[in-house]
Amino acid sequence: MPLLDNLMSMVTPQLMGTIANKLGESPDAVQKGLQGGLASVLGSMANKSGDSGFLQQILGLIKSPANDPAVLSDLGALASGTVPQALKDLSGQFLSAIFGSSGKQSAVSNLLAQEASLMGSSASSLMGMAAPMVMGILGKQAASASGLTAASLGSQLSAELPSLSRFLPAGLGSLVGGLSVPHAAAPAVHAAATEEAKSGGGGWVLPALIGLLVLGGLFWYFLKGNDPVKEAASKTSEAGSTVAGKAAEAGTAVSDAAKGMWAALGEFFKRKLPNGVELNIPRLGVENKLIDFIEDASKPADKETWFDFDRLLFDTGKATLQPESQAQLADVAAILKAYPKVHVRLGGYTDNVGDKAANVKLSQERAANVERELVKLGVDAMRLDSKGYGEEHPVASNDTEEGRAKNRRISMRVTEK
Repeated sequence: MPLLDNLMSMVTPQLMGTIANKLGESPDAVQKGLQGGLASVLGSMANKSGDSGFLQQILGLIKSPANDPAVLSDLGALASGTVPQALKDLSGQFLSAIFGSSGKQSAVSNLLAQEASLMGSSASSLMGMAAPMVMGILGKQAASASGLTAASLGSQLSAELPSLSRFLPAGLGSLVGGLSVPHAAAPAVHAAATEEAKSGGGGWVLPALIGLLVLGGLFWYFLKGNDPVKEAASKTSEAGSTVAGKAAEAGTAVSDAAKGMWAALGEFFKRKLPNGVELNIPRLGVENKLIDFIEDASKPADKETWFDFDRLLFDTGKATLQPESQAQLADVAAILKAYPKVHVRLGGYTDNVGDKAANVKLSQERAANVERELVKLGVDAMRLDSKGYGEEHPVASNDTEEGRAKNRRISMRVTEK
């Protein structure tokens, strides 16, 4: 049985209800959240299954005396938090080894909260359950007659990855460094069709293929007159894609363009905060600039110094943050938690295209959404406020697309240090 299925089979409906009551969430949301949390831990481990150093580190934690596989027989105690402090500490080390900084862990919890429609605190609690559960089941393997080595652990995790794909929260791949999940279903369908054709039952295959080719031709016909950007977005589409699918691909193309701009922020480096949290941030990014400003005693909080977020993405025309934004949100949240005296105002801005009132509304909704995300990540709401300025205070000319893109932004101003 796959590890995820094995672990979820231990969580009875009664226990799920108990956890849901404790967190103030629905049982369905808790089930989806715990399943996603377990999958995130296992999937992120599988993403490093070729890293022998990482596997040795994980194996050392699994074999630690503080790891108690008996916790799997008493998940009620785990849900209530009444487990030994040594196991809690070990679970924290386990998550740090897998995801890195506490800011990155908070970002993973935030993705899980969005995916399962949970409060941020509930998602964090479920991740806190997932870690000792995974450690427990791997600890049982390590204590078995066959034992567990770094090589066998890596092979097992790699084999588990395809079965985890549908439970991983959207955006986890970019957050943990390019997690790629192979899709095993398509080859299986193809093989089944081939066998049916060989046995004489594949009379439908040729007409179906012809139909797909016709659909593909129609899409090509209607899309061939598009401008180069739309054509680039459509190249990755498959025959039979819907118009909605085309829109999604266009959004992906925009995201790719934004990521190209992110490359101009310079190399990533480690910067340690006063509370010991270590961030991995770009040298020319807003995080580094914000820390420099906060730590410079000669620069007081004022009304003129604003810092533009440079790795946030919103859905076109909406206030919905795309998953790629979570890394920077987690970094900024970690910075604000490391400097508890700092208060910040978030400002939303647009270009001058469209209705002025609608632009103000959109800018306010986006700024408020960023504020809510930072609160979810543990920043005290009393230290934040947000305002939408619409097309006011442009930082570039609205006469060019490049200028308009710069004007569509979220900025922050330190109001107290």
